[in-house]
Amino acid sequence: MPLNTDSLAKCIKTLENALQRLEKVEPGSDDFELYRYAVVKGFELALEMSGKLLKKALKPYFGSPKSVDQLVFKDVFRHAAKHGILTLEEVERWYVYRDNRNDTAHDYGEKFAQETLRLVPLFVTDVKNLKARLHEAGT
Repeated sequence: MPLNTDSLAKCIKTLENALQRLEKVEPGSDDFELYRYAVVKGFELALEMSGKLLKKALKPYFGSPKSVDQLVFKDVFRHAAKHGILTLEEVERWYVYRDNRNDTAHDYGEKFAQETLRLVPLFVTDVKNLKARLHEAGT
């Protein structure tokens, strides 16, 4: 059964749009705050969608689909490397993205927002690559 990556594709497009707009506005302005918020939330949403789609992609590798549903986020990505969906280097970056997202969720301050903004350009590349692999794997 093919994986539907349409929602992830839309999320990536929105994230890229927000990032492009953020880069064009004056830091500290109302628009900057609006787009920064959109980038951080887009990052969080794409990260969560990626984990859920990977769980679906991993189910054929497990004896019980329920056992995949019980995996925590980092284990999902570890298994993705084990089964050749991601490289170990990519998985390490996904761990950083997840740790950042957890920090942001608990203490949404200037420092965490800036760290997220620093990660987003590489994250966009990684999430696009993951989307392409998941789409190919499902067809």
